[in-house]
Formats: sequence, C-alpha cells, structure tokens
Amino acid sequence: MSVILVQVILRAEFVCAECLDPEACGPLRGEQTLLATVQADGAWREEPGSRGSAPGDPWCVPDVSLSWGASLGCWLDSSEAALRSFCGGEISKRSGCCEWLRCCGRGEPRPRTVWLGHPEKRDQRYPRNVINNQKYNFFTFLPGVLFNQFKYFFNLYFLLLACSQFVPEMRLGALYTYWVPLGFVLAVTVIREAVEEIRCYVRDREVNCQVYSRLTVRGTVKVKSSNIQVGDLLIVEKNQRVPADMIFLRTSEKNGSCFLRTDQLDGETDWKLRLPVACTQRLPTAADLLQIRSYVYAEEPNIDIHNFVGTFTREDSDPPISESLSIENTLWAGTVIASGTVVGVVLYTGRELRSVMNTSNPRSKIGLFDLEVNCLTKILFGALVVVSLVMVALQHFAGRWYLQTIRFLLLFSNIIPISLRVNLDMGKIVYSWVIRRDSKIPGTVVRSSTIPEQLGRISYLLTDKTGTLTQNEMVFKRLHLGTVAYGLDSMDEVQSHIFSIYTQQSQDPPAQKGPTLTTKVRRTMSSRVHEAVKAIALCHNVTPVYESNGVTDQAEAEKQYEDSCRVYQASSPDEVALVQWTESVGLTLVGRDQSSMQLRTPGDQILNFTILQIFPFTYESKRMGIIVRDESTGEITFYMKGADVVMAGIVQYNDWLEEECGNMAREGLRVLVVAKKSLAEEQYQDFEARYVQAKLSVHDRSLKVATVIESLEMEMELLCLTGVEDQLQADVRPTLETLRNAGIKVWMLTGDKLETATCTAKNAHLVTRNQDIHVFRLVTNRSEAHLELNAFRRKHDCALVISGDSLEVCLKYYEYEFMELACQCPAVVCCRCTPTQKAQIVRLLQERTGKLTCAVGDGGNDVSMIQESDCGVGVEGKEGKQASLAADFSVTQFKHLGRLLMVHGRNSYKRSAALSQFVIHRSLCISTMQAVFSSVFYFASVPLYQGFLIIGYSTIYTMFPVFSLVLDKDVKSEVAMLYPELYKDLLKGRPLSYKTFLIWVLISIYQGSTIMYGALLLFESEFVHIVAISFTSLILTELLMVALTIQTWHWLMTVAELLSLACYIASLVFLHEFIDVYFIATLSFLWKVSVITLVSCLPLYVLKYLRRRFSPPSYSKLTS
Repeated sequence: MSVILVQVILRAEFVCAECLDPEACGPLRGEQTLLATVQADGAWREEPGSRGSAPGDPWCVPDVSLSWGASLGCWLDSSEAALRSFCGGEISKRSGCCEWLRCCGRGEPRPRTVWLGHPEKRDQRYPRNVINNQKYNFFTFLPGVLFNQFKYFFNLYFLLLACSQFVPEMRLGALYTYWVPLGFVLAVTVIREAVEEIRCYVRDREVNCQVYSRLTVRGTVKVKSSNIQVGDLLIVEKNQRVPADMIFLRTSEKNGSCFLRTDQLDGETDWKLRLPVACTQRLPTAADLLQIRSYVYAEEPNIDIHNFVGTFTREDSDPPISESLSIENTLWAGTVIASGTVVGVVLYTGRELRSVMNTSNPRSKIGLFDLEVNCLTKILFGALVVVSLVMVALQHFAGRWYLQTIRFLLLFSNIIPISLRVNLDMGKIVYSWVIRRDSKIPGTVVRSSTIPEQLGRISYLLTDKTGTLTQNEMVFKRLHLGTVAYGLDSMDEVQSHIFSIYTQQSQDPPAQKGPTLTTKVRRTMSSRVHEAVKAIALCHNVTPVYESNGVTDQAEAEKQYEDSCRVYQASSPDEVALVQWTESVGLTLVGRDQSSMQLRTPGDQILNFTILQIFPFTYESKRMGIIVRDESTGEITFYMKGADVVMAGIVQYNDWLEEECGNMAREGLRVLVVAKKSLAEEQYQDFEARYVQAKLSVHDRSLKVATVIESLEMEMELLCLTGVEDQLQADVRPTLETLRNAGIKVWMLTGDKLETATCTAKNAHLVTRNQDIHVFRLVTNRSEAHLELNAFRRKHDCALVISGDSLEVCLKYYEYEFMELACQCPAVVCCRCTPTQKAQIVRLLQERTGKLTCAVGDGGNDVSMIQESDCGVGVEGKEGKQASLAADFSVTQFKHLGRLLMVHGRNSYKRSAALSQFVIHRSLCISTMQAVFSSVFYFASVPLYQGFLIIGYSTIYTMFPVFSLVLDKDVKSEVAMLYPELYKDLLKGRPLSYKTFLIWVLISIYQGSTIMYGALLLFESEFVHIVAISFTSLILTELLMVALTIQTWHWLMTVAELLSLACYIASLVFLHEFIDVYFIATLSFLWKVSVITLVSCLPLYVLKYLRRRFSPPSYSKLTS
C-alpha cells in the first residue's frame, strides 16, 4: 500500500485508535514535531523514535475539524504535489484534509462537531428533522402507482390490448369497449392510493408540527419539530416526546438526573436513568449555555441504540474542560421524559435518527391472493395463445396468418377478464368498510385496503410483549413466607400484623427496644411478616417525588410527605409495584436521596436509615443488594433480592424455596427471593475497606468487586418470596388459544429481559402448562452455538426462549439450521431483540417457510417488524400511535385480533376466491361461445357479440349479482369464533387452487358449448336469432349460477338478481341493432331459451346436491 512520510507539527488533540476515548488512554495534546506515515486509508502511524521515545502507539484522527484542522497546513503545503498524485485529484486548500480523507474512501456518514446553540457552525450538511412514512412524493406518485400496476402481467396485458386498437388492421370494435374498463380500473387504484397517501401525510404532519421550546440569545422561542436543526438547544418538558437525538446538558431535578421511558424505542419497560454533562449541569441557569464556548464531538450516525461514543469540550475555561460522553448522556428521539424538565443539544436529525435508522422503508405490499390471481391470468393467457394458434392452424396458416393470429388473440381476449381487477378492488373496499363498521371490534382502522385477504391465511403471528400482550402495569399478587402465603384476598392480615408490631413497639419502654443478643426466642408470625415487609420497603432503587397538585405546592408537599402529591420513580415498574404494596400495608417510603431513606409507619413515625452501599441489579448477577444502618438502633443490615436461580445458593438451607418458586412461576408471576444478613460494625468496616480497595483496582476491577461482594453473600436468612404480575391485556389468553387452535404459530419478539419475557409467556399461556421450555444459553461464537443447537435438537415439543445476542450468533453461522428447528417449536420467545432483529426474523420466516406472517406491535420499535411482515397490525398503545400509524390494520386491543382473523380474514379470502373464479367463469363462458361460433363459421375472426352487448354483459347485466358474492358467508361470525379450526382449512389455500380453477374452467366450457350449440341447433332462419337466443340464455345462466354459488342469502343479493334481470328485459327495447325485438316476444323464443338454460344449469344443481349429501364440507355440519 502506498504511503507518504511527512513531518507533522501537532497542535491538536489526537485520540487513540483503539478506543476513541481521550479519557481512557490520555489524549496527545500540545505542539510536537514528529514523523508520521500517512496511509491510503486515512490513518497515520508515528514513526518509531521520532519523538525520542519508545515506538509510538497508533493514533487516528476521528474528525477533521476537531483533530486535524488547519494545523496540518504546514505539511499540506509542502506535500501538495505528492498528495495530489497520491489521491488522484485536486485538493482544496480550505478543507484540504477533509477532501483528502474523502477521496481516500472516508465518505458519509462521518463524525461531527456540534457547537452548542450555534447550528450555523456546521462542518457538513445535515438532513431536516422530518418524519416521513409516505411511499411516494408529489413527483413520484403517478409514475410510482402506474409502475406498480403495470409491472404485473394482468394489467400490462390489458394496456397492450387497448393500445392495439389504435392499429386499423387489428381493430375489432369501438375504442371505448377497451379503454373505458381499463381507465376505470386505473382510476379506482389511483384514487385509493391517493387517499392513503393523503392520510399518511396528515399523520406525519401532525408529528412534524409538534411544538418545542428552543433556547436562543433572544430567550426561549417556539419551534416546530420539523424545523429543529443540529446544534439547537431544546427544552423538553416532562411527558413530552424527545423530537431528535440529543446530548443531555441540564435537568431541573435536584438529584441531577432524569428518567426516560424508552419502550417506544427498544421495547423495554424499565425506565432508564440519564445523566447530564457535569460541566453544564453546574451552570447557574440554562441561559448560560449560550454564554460558554463549547462543542460536542460525536460519532457518525449508526443504528446502535445501546451505545454511544463522544466527547464534550468547553474551550473558554482555564484549563479547557473535556468530558467523555456515553449512552448515559443521550436522549434518543422517540423516548419520553419521565421526570423533570431537560435541556439538550441536538446531535442527529431526520433520517440520521437512531429510531429512523432502525426502521425499514415502507413498501407497497402485494397480497399472496393477488399473486395467485396473477398466476392464473398467465395460465389463461397461455390458453388464449393456444386457442388462437389452433384456429389459425385449422386454416392451414393461409394468407397473412400472423395478422389473423393477432385478430384471434384480440377476439378471445375476454378469456382474461378486465372486470376481474375491478371486482376484486371494489371487493377489498367493501371488506375494509365491513371491518371498520364491526361493532364488536370498535376503533379498528384499515390503513391498507389492498390486502384484507392476507388476514385469512396467516401461519405465523409475531407479537411484541410490552403494551401489546401486557398493559405494562405491575400488580403485587403474592407474599410467601414458607409456612404461610398471602394473596390479594388476605393482604388485610399483613396490614394487621404490621400495625400490631408498631403499636407494640410504641407501647414498649425505650430500654426494651431492639432485640437482646443473649436470648433467642421463637419469633411470632407478626415479626416474620414485619421483617419481610421492611426488607421489601428498603431493598430497591425507588425514589419518591413530590409534585404540586394545585392545592399543595411542591416544597410544602415534600416537607410534609403529602401522600396525594407523591409519585414513585424507578428504572423498573416491578420495584414500584413492590414499594406501592408496602405502602398499602402500612410501611410507606416517603423520602430518599443518595445517602439516606425514610419510611413512615402506620403510627406516622418516621424511620430513618442511612444507605451505606448499593449493589445494583445486572443481567449477569440477576440480583440487587443494599446495606443500610437503622439510625434509631445503629444496626447494620444487608438486604438482598434476586432471581431464585442465584438466590438458592446464597440463602440458608431450606426445603420449600425451589418448590414454591416453581408453583408461583407456573402462575405467570415474576418471583423474587428476599433475604437479609445482620452485620456487626467491625464486619462492615472490614468489608468496606476491601470493597474500596477492589474499586480502585486497575486490572480485573469488576471481577475483584464481585468477589468482595460475594464474601457477604453467604448463609443469608431467607425472609420471603414475592410474586408480581404484569397485567395482561383483556382476553389475551383466550385470543392466543384461539389463534393456536386455528393453526397459527405465535412468536413473541420483545426488547425486554429474558426472565420478564418468560414469565409473560407462561402467564399469557403462550407456553402451555404441559410444555417444556428450552432457554437457549448465551453463546458468543460458532462452536458454542453449534453445541447449543445440538442440545436443542434433542428436545421435542418444546418452546424456545432465546436472547437477541445468541440469536445474532446463530443466524450468522447456522441460519438454516436454527430457523428449521425454531419453526418446529410450538412457540418461540425472542427477548432483548433490537428493532432490526425483529424485522430480520420476519424476513427469514417468509423466506424459509414461504408462509404468510402477521406482525403485531404498539411501539415505535415494532414499526420495522410491522412493515416487513405480510400483514402488519398496530395496537394503539398508551405511548403513542407510531406503530398503529405504520401498520396495515390498527386495533385498540389485542383481543380484537381474533375476530379480525377468524371472521373478517376468513370471509375476505373466501369471498374473493369465489368472486375471482366466478368472474373468470363468466368470461370463459363467452369466450367458449366465441370459439364455437368461429369454428362453425369456417374459423372466421368475426366477433359474436359487438358494441354494447359485450360491455353490458360484464357490467349492468351481471355485475351486481356477481359482485354480491362479497356479502356471502358460509358460517355465522359466532360459529367462526367458536370453531377456529375452520380457519386452519384456509392455510392450505383450497378456496383458490389449481383444482378449483380447473373445475370452473370445465364448467365454463360445458355451459358455453351447451348454450352456443343449443342456439345453433334451435334457430330457424336468421342469424340475429342466434344472437338473441344465445345471449339471453347466457344472461339467465349467469344469474342462476350466482344463485347456485351463494351459501347464505342476503337481501341485497335478491335485489341484485331481480334488478339485473329487469335491466336486461328493459334494455331489449333499445338493442334492436343486435336483437330482433319482435322475435323475443314469441313463444318460440321463450321455450328455446328455457330449454338451453335448463340443460346448462340443471346438471350442476344436481351435482351440488349430491356433493352436499355425500361429501359435505366441514362447515356444513355447523350450519345445519
């Protein structure tokens, strides 16, 4: 690789290439002269010994404006010719290094330097902060819609057919007979797409027009979300959505931090703690942010929502202040501020937002049913070509046979009915209207009216957890002490125990407070309950916050511990549920800061505790602990709570823990084991010394800290088990059971923790009681994934639970094997999934199985999955409508999904299948008659019916009865819901298959031939009598066939039949050009038409009766 050796004068800060963190390795500052090798990839390496020191470490330049700047102009000038030849192009003096880096392959996206409050100081162009879910824009709408229509053979065929009529040699009739139907089809499609695009535009505009406060030198000004720029200082209030990716600079909270709700971004129910930049939080007011000279250096935009690398620098202080930035300092767009008011500087906007980069572009979904119809039209086109060639062959290819072939192609073009597209599109509109009007699923919205048939053929349903299956509301359900358990109906007993303990203590003389160490007495049940409740009230990370309620101001409420003004804040809703429960039984958390905690007893006595140490919950440890000192007695106690799998080895031996944990888990409760250990003062001092020493360690710090903590975690006293339930949405269990009975496999994809996801799967009966669960252990490489897959392969009828990290490894090395095993599972739970992973799983299911998928979610993190699936359903959640707006169908509750699929999906698919085949039958009948007519009259390419007859046949004479099939249904909706097994029949695609298609083709050939040959046999003198007899028989046959096909009569069907017959009879007066009006009034005409119609229809009625008698369909047993 080519290199350049240059002498560099360093007047900037360079960052270590290994970690990009100035704090970790120490930045290289000041002015130094050294030799560096500049390589083709833009990196450079210091030559060994050039600074008179040991061989230099590799240094990289992460950003031109920050680290290279103008200070390298000295060697750019001297080496310009060399660089120009090296880069193969010109170098700009103004941005020499930048252009040089770009020509060496370092293009967009690039890291950036953002000056606080000065969006005009930009080193590159940034996208507008606009949310856009539209498929088209103003210029691409018409070309895009037309392309999507004509890329399918069906529509392209009719376009070519209509265009051929401009050639005189090929014209068979009036132009309007071809262009009017095609124009109508396109008009309906364009109008429908336009309506959906306008709705989408209105929804996007609502989000883009949300108003925020921007900090400027002129004060606070209001700004729309779409006008926010990189570098703006924004003020975001509590419960307000963050409009752009920002760095957290200041908060109004006294503790100097804030909580974020991120479930719309990553699906996690836990609130996230975020910390402001220390330098800016110390400023007296938010306005001072505009007075300091500071900037943020940030990495390039990427999709990783869990990590961030950057630095904050204040230049006008002496010395300059630099702070490293991590994920704890970020406020990603789509999250919601849960506490206080925050100020942040905008880093990324528009398409560079983390949430947008994790969302796939909306695509035009084409239903499987439409693809199948498209395939059938290709078969019909093949038949059309064959029939045309046969006709020409029977003429021995005489004369200009190729022109005759084209004329026959046009003559038999009715084989492929253009009315099929019209009827199906109008049917979809009717299905959408019926869904919206269903009173049993109120609030359901159809946003994509092109795919209602998809709902009737779903094989895999992929659902989010938080807000979709669950309400994200935790309820304390069970307290188990080993010998006794307390449920919701016996919590008043717990309350009486707590009251009796504190009443007894208040009556005891002070000298007798606190236990005597010499005497060991058997504790009463009240004291055991008290110890358990006290441990739950102390062992957590919950902070009570007091807010003004209009009557009491905030300061007064905090001073008086006002109950009505108090709300609890924590990173986990589980912990809030536990603390709220202790409040309900009499022990209330009323105050907390970083070093102390206050509890209030039933007698309004305040208990003060000093927080000595906190050991937070981690996914590796699966437990959290706290050491507190009781201020009244001086006792030091170590409390711990955690998962039963880790706590079983920490607590003293007992014979009930494992059994009771299993019982509670089977009920779908999240089980926590609570334990305590009393510490002597000397014991704690020794621990603290070792703990501080371990935290100061440079090497293996986390391991040493964990070892010191584990020295305390031995022989702890088991106090109780707690069971908390995440409240399920209404009727989730019966809905999932219905889906399972319908043959639909349900996968749960969530960003939440493994334990939480497993509990919800059990609670919702996604995993049945008699099914085993295989928890796929964490794998990091190919060999581990291979071993774990082999272990999983040996399990049978087993639900799978896997984390996102393990899933990524498996899909990287063993994609086919993993998907094959997962598809055999009755249920799959994927936890800690990113939005991109959710979409990837949907895509893999579609590719590997070829089955239809339906994705259900309620959050912004579900949008990618919803848009990738064949049919996306959004649930309108508490945290916004982002998912429901991006979905094809929107429901208000998960339980509505059952009726949406079992009733509306089933009906839509069966009706469209019947409608499409009947329209094809209608066209094949008239094409068969044309073929018979041409054969009899020496293979002449002369149309049997001309002008208005051919248009009237497929419109006013038969359109209404045929279209009324969209109202048909084989069973009542209550029966379809009661017997979801009926849905299973549709998964094989039997209503529209090659078998049913062939049956309808044979029926069409039989009826068309019968009518034509009957008319030819029975006519007496004039050709016009053939037209009258055959056309009237054809109309009556079609009306009778509709009646034969209908399974449940609707009053509109009867009206359509009678109206069509009346229209035909009335129009005979005006059709004297084609039909002899005097002839149709004779008795001869009537008996001939009656005989022909009877012969064409009676056999089919007999066959239908015999089939229903000896081989009835499954649903007929339920309707009788």
